[in-house]
Amino acid sequence: MTAPAVTITAPALRELQDAGAPLTVLDVRWRQDRPEGLPDYLAGHIPGAIFVDLDYELADPSRAPQEGNHPLPSAEAFQETLRRWGITEEHTVVVYDDLKNLSAARAWWLLRAAGLSDVRILDGSLRAWTSAGYPLSTDMEFTEPSEISISFGHLPTAEAEEIAALDSTGTLLDARPGSRYAGIDDPLAERPGHIPGAISAPTAANTDSTGHLLTPEEIRERYAALGAPPGSRLHVYCFSGVHSAHSALALTSAGYEPVLYPGGFGQWSRDPQRPVER
Repeated sequence: MTAPAVTITAPALRELQDAGAPLTVLDVRWRQDRPEGLPDYLAGHIPGAIFVDLDYELADPSRAPQEGNHPLPSAEAFQETLRRWGITEEHTVVVYDDLKNLSAARAWWLLRAAGLSDVRILDGSLRAWTSAGYPLSTDMEFTEPSEISISFGHLPTAEAEEIAALDSTGTLLDARPGSRYAGIDDPLAERPGHIPGAISAPTAANTDSTGHLLTPEEIRERYAALGAPPGSRLHVYCFSGVHSAHSALALTSAGYEPVLYPGGFGQWSRDPQRPVER
């Protein structure tokens, strides 16, 4: 299976910076229990990295709750965001967070879906940068705007109707922790549980203890053991389309072509006509 490069090491990122290569670095710190990442960014980030507000720049908070907790932004809105970040078609874009890149993967997925070809996750997240002894900055970073034009559709997505109609030709993977899949401990869902037929495949297990992404071979072995062998048509979801983007990244690195259900369980469980399993 062809496995495109989706990560970059801290030394390789440092080399790009030192060489003055066309480069944009995005700091995407966000957590469900503490979504405001700006204070952490201001306390120390990779020099030159632009702070990304996941709730407002990688989602559209104006859309109805029935569309999920983090509906995708429109192509027009995301294009304006990329222009504000100064990104061009020639740029290498590196994204990171400080927690196994589970939130940074949302930026990776959106940038790839918008047609940018050279988008990388900093393997090991911010910890890999600091562990290598590289400096941090406390400045608020800004850049000159660009005139980039983008369109969505470069990565596959599915709507709720397509997920409901999945049969033996497709496999549905739930990227949330196992307890939330089982409906045991889920403070976010009004109807806890999972989409019927989905396989529990927590995306946190796609990284090792240091936050580095598993090798393509390890990822293929993991999903094959879960019932998704190479060649499977895989659909992935989580609650709001954030952590499932990390599953999509891991699967892409292993040569799969995953389909993201961005509405996720947040959209599915709010529809009383949709069944939920526990």
